[in-house]
Amino acid sequence: MTRSLSLSLLTIGAALSMTAGVALAGSDTVPAAQILNALKPKSATRGLSADTQVDPAASAKEASFLNTVRNRQTRSLSLGERQEIADIAATKPKIDLAIHFDYNSAEIAKGSTQAVQELGKALSDASMKGSTFVVAGHTDAIGGEAYNQDLSERRADTIKKYLVSRYGLNGSDLVTVGYGKTRPKDPNAPMDPTNRRVQVVNMDTKTASK
Repeated sequence: MTRSLSLSLLTIGAALSMTAGVALAGSDTVPAAQILNALKPKSATRGLSADTQVDPAASAKEASFLNTVRNRQTRSLSLGERQEIADIAATKPKIDLAIHFDYNSAEIAKGSTQAVQELGKALSDASMKGSTFVVAGHTDAIGGEAYNQDLSERRADTIKKYLVSRYGLNGSDLVTVGYGKTRPKDPNAPMDPTNRRVQVVNMDTKTASK
Protein backbone atom coordinates (compact mmCIF):
# COMPACT_ATOMS: atom_id res chain seq x y z
CA MET A 1 0.00 0.00 0.00
CA THR A 2 2.80 2.34 0.96
CA ARG A 3 4.80 1.42 -2.14
CA SER A 4 1.74 1.96 -4.34
CA LEU A 5 1.14 5.35 -2.77
CA SER A 6 4.77 6.33 -3.30
CA LEU A 7 4.60 5.37 -6.98
CA SER A 8 1.39 7.37 -7.38
CA LEU A 9 2.99 10.43 -5.83
CA LEU A 10 6.00 10.07 -8.10
CA THR A 11 3.75 9.84 -11.14
CA ILE A 12 1.77 12.91 -10.11
CA GLY A 13 5.01 14.79 -9.41
CA ALA A 14 6.40 13.93 -12.83
CA ALA A 15 3.20 15.06 -14.52
CA LEU A 16 3.24 18.37 -12.66
CA SER A 17 6.89 18.88 -13.56
CA MET A 18 6.16 18.34 -17.26
CA THR A 19 3.20 20.72 -17.10
CA ALA A 20 5.33 23.39 -15.43
CA GLY A 21 7.97 22.95 -18.14
CA VAL A 22 5.42 23.51 -20.89
CA ALA A 23 4.06 26.60 -19.15
CA LEU A 24 7.57 27.98 -18.75
CA ALA A 25 8.41 27.38 -22.40
CA GLY A 26 5.40 29.36 -23.53
CA SER A 27 5.90 32.18 -21.04
CA ASP A 28 8.39 33.93 -23.34
CA THR A 29 5.71 34.75 -25.89
CA VAL A 30 4.27 38.22 -25.37
CA PRO A 31 0.79 38.71 -26.94
CA ALA A 32 0.43 41.29 -29.71
CA ALA A 33 -1.99 43.32 -27.57
CA GLN A 34 0.60 43.63 -24.80
CA ILE A 35 3.28 44.67 -27.29
CA LEU A 36 0.94 47.28 -28.75
CA ASN A 37 0.19 48.69 -25.33
CA ALA A 38 3.89 48.93 -24.46
CA LEU A 39 4.72 50.69 -27.74
CA LYS A 40 1.85 53.16 -27.59
CA PRO A 41 3.24 56.66 -28.29
CA LYS A 42 3.44 58.85 -25.22
CA SER A 43 1.73 61.61 -27.18
CA ALA A 44 -1.31 59.33 -27.35
CA THR A 45 -1.68 59.31 -23.59
CA ARG A 46 -3.57 62.05 -21.82
CA GLY A 47 -1.32 64.16 -19.63
CA LEU A 48 -1.56 67.74 -18.51
CA SER A 49 1.86 67.97 -16.91
CA ALA A 50 4.42 70.21 -18.58
CA ASP A 51 6.85 67.28 -18.37
CA THR A 52 4.82 65.41 -20.98
CA GLN A 53 4.95 68.20 -23.55
CA VAL A 54 7.04 67.53 -26.65
CA ASP A 55 9.85 69.89 -27.62
CA PRO A 56 9.35 70.56 -31.37
CA ALA A 57 13.03 71.38 -31.89
CA ALA A 58 14.16 68.17 -30.18
CA SER A 59 11.64 66.14 -32.16
CA ALA A 60 12.84 67.67 -35.42
CA LYS A 61 16.44 66.88 -34.52
CA GLU A 62 15.55 63.28 -33.68
CA ALA A 63 13.62 62.88 -36.94
CA SER A 64 16.52 64.32 -38.92
CA PHE A 65 18.95 61.89 -37.34
CA LEU A 66 16.65 58.90 -37.87
CA ASN A 67 16.41 59.79 -41.54
CA THR A 68 20.19 59.40 -41.80
CA VAL A 69 20.07 55.82 -40.50
CA ARG A 70 17.02 54.62 -42.43
CA ASN A 71 17.81 51.90 -44.94
CA ARG A 72 21.35 51.69 -43.59
CA GLN A 73 22.95 48.31 -43.15
CA THR A 74 23.19 47.47 -39.47
CA ARG A 75 26.92 46.86 -39.65
CA SER A 76 27.51 50.29 -41.19
CA LEU A 77 26.40 52.13 -38.06
CA SER A 78 29.25 53.78 -36.19
CA LEU A 79 29.71 53.58 -32.44
CA GLY A 80 28.53 57.19 -32.21
CA GLU A 81 25.39 56.46 -34.21
CA ARG A 82 24.58 53.43 -32.07
CA GLN A 83 24.99 55.59 -28.99
CA GLU A 84 22.72 58.31 -30.39
CA ILE A 85 20.04 55.75 -31.21
CA ALA A 86 20.27 54.48 -27.62
CA ASP A 87 20.06 58.01 -26.23
CA ILE A 88 16.90 58.79 -28.22
CA ALA A 89 15.37 55.40 -27.44
CA ALA A 90 15.91 55.88 -23.69
CA THR A 91 12.81 58.06 -23.37
CA LYS A 92 10.63 56.25 -25.91
CA PRO A 93 8.03 53.48 -25.48
CA LYS A 94 9.79 50.15 -25.67
CA ILE A 95 9.55 46.46 -24.88
CA ASP A 96 12.12 43.70 -24.35
CA LEU A 97 11.24 40.41 -26.03
CA ALA A 98 12.88 37.09 -25.18
CA ILE A 99 13.22 35.97 -28.79
CA HIS A 100 15.64 33.06 -28.92
CA PHE A 101 17.93 32.03 -31.76
CA ASP A 102 19.73 28.82 -32.56
CA TYR A 103 23.05 28.45 -30.76
CA ASN A 104 25.74 30.75 -32.20
CA SER A 105 23.33 31.59 -35.01
CA ALA A 106 21.04 34.32 -36.30
CA GLU A 107 18.34 31.78 -37.16
CA ILE A 108 15.19 32.19 -35.10
CA ALA A 109 14.69 29.19 -32.83
CA LYS A 110 11.52 27.20 -33.55
CA GLY A 111 10.28 27.86 -30.04
CA SER A 112 10.37 31.62 -30.67
CA THR A 113 8.50 31.69 -33.98
CA GLN A 114 5.23 32.59 -32.26
CA ALA A 115 6.94 35.39 -30.33
CA VAL A 116 8.10 36.98 -33.59
CA GLN A 117 4.66 36.48 -35.13
CA GLU A 118 3.06 38.34 -32.23
CA LEU A 119 5.52 41.18 -32.83
CA GLY A 120 4.56 41.19 -36.49
CA LYS A 121 0.88 41.42 -35.66
CA ALA A 122 1.54 44.33 -33.30
CA LEU A 123 3.72 46.37 -35.64
CA SER A 124 1.37 45.84 -38.58
CA ASP A 125 -1.59 47.12 -36.58
CA ALA A 126 -3.28 50.13 -38.19
CA SER A 127 -2.47 52.31 -35.17
CA MET A 128 1.25 51.81 -35.80
CA LYS A 129 1.20 52.51 -39.52
CA GLY A 130 4.10 54.72 -40.60
CA SER A 131 5.80 54.74 -37.20
CA THR A 132 9.54 54.27 -37.00
CA PHE A 133 10.77 51.39 -34.86
CA VAL A 134 14.22 50.45 -33.68
CA VAL A 135 14.91 46.72 -33.50
CA ALA A 136 17.93 46.26 -31.25
CA GLY A 137 19.78 43.00 -30.72
CA HIS A 138 21.46 42.24 -27.38
CA THR A 139 23.56 39.31 -26.20
CA ASP A 140 24.85 38.14 -22.84
CA ALA A 141 28.48 38.64 -21.84
CA ILE A 142 29.66 35.14 -22.76
CA GLY A 143 32.17 35.38 -25.61
CA GLY A 144 34.26 38.13 -27.13
CA GLU A 145 33.07 41.68 -27.72
CA ALA A 146 33.51 41.64 -31.51
CA TYR A 147 31.78 38.27 -31.84
CA ASN A 148 28.79 39.33 -29.76
CA GLN A 149 28.52 42.64 -31.59
CA ASP A 150 28.36 40.86 -34.95
CA LEU A 151 25.88 38.28 -33.63
CA SER A 152 23.56 40.94 -32.22
CA GLU A 153 23.58 42.81 -35.53
CA ARG A 154 22.80 39.69 -37.56
CA ARG A 155 19.97 38.76 -35.21
CA ALA A 156 18.42 42.23 -35.44
CA ASP A 157 18.62 41.96 -39.23
CA THR A 158 16.92 38.57 -39.13
CA ILE A 159 13.95 40.00 -37.23
CA LYS A 160 13.65 42.88 -39.69
CA LYS A 161 13.72 40.56 -42.70
CA TYR A 162 11.05 38.37 -41.10
CA LEU A 163 8.77 41.34 -40.40
CA VAL A 164 9.19 42.76 -43.88
CA SER A 165 8.71 39.46 -45.71
CA ARG A 166 5.93 37.98 -43.58
CA TYR A 167 4.00 41.08 -42.52
CA GLY A 168 4.68 43.53 -45.33
CA LEU A 169 6.22 46.15 -43.08
CA ASN A 170 8.13 48.95 -44.77
CA GLY A 171 11.85 48.37 -44.35
CA SER A 172 12.36 52.13 -44.03
CA ASP A 173 10.29 52.07 -40.85
CA LEU A 174 12.60 49.54 -39.17
CA VAL A 175 16.02 50.71 -38.01
CA THR A 176 18.15 47.79 -36.87
CA VAL A 177 21.06 48.09 -34.47
CA GLY A 178 23.20 45.68 -32.49
CA TYR A 179 24.69 46.34 -29.08
CA GLY A 180 26.36 43.01 -28.42
CA LYS A 181 27.04 42.62 -24.71
CA THR A 182 27.45 46.35 -23.99
CA ARG A 183 23.92 46.98 -22.66
CA PRO A 184 22.88 44.06 -20.42
CA LYS A 185 19.37 44.06 -19.04
CA ASP A 186 20.82 42.94 -15.71
CA PRO A 187 24.22 44.65 -15.24
CA ASN A 188 24.76 42.69 -12.03
CA ALA A 189 24.56 39.38 -13.91
CA PRO A 190 25.98 40.07 -17.40
CA MET A 191 26.18 36.38 -18.30
CA ASP A 192 22.58 35.65 -17.38
CA PRO A 193 20.39 34.47 -20.30
CA THR A 194 17.90 37.29 -19.58
CA ASN A 195 20.35 39.65 -21.30
CA ARG A 196 19.84 37.83 -24.60
CA ARG A 197 16.90 39.73 -26.03
CA VAL A 198 15.46 41.82 -28.83
CA GLN A 199 14.35 45.28 -27.78
CA VAL A 200 11.76 47.07 -29.90
CA VAL A 201 11.41 50.83 -29.52
CA ASN A 202 8.73 53.10 -30.95
CA MET A 203 10.77 56.17 -31.86
CA ASP A 204 7.52 58.16 -31.98
CA THR A 205 8.52 59.52 -35.40
CA LYS A 206 6.52 59.06 -38.56
CA THR A 207 8.19 58.25 -41.86
CA ALA A 208 8.74 61.52 -43.71
CA SER A 209 7.04 60.25 -46.86
CA LYS A 210 3.87 59.57 -44.90
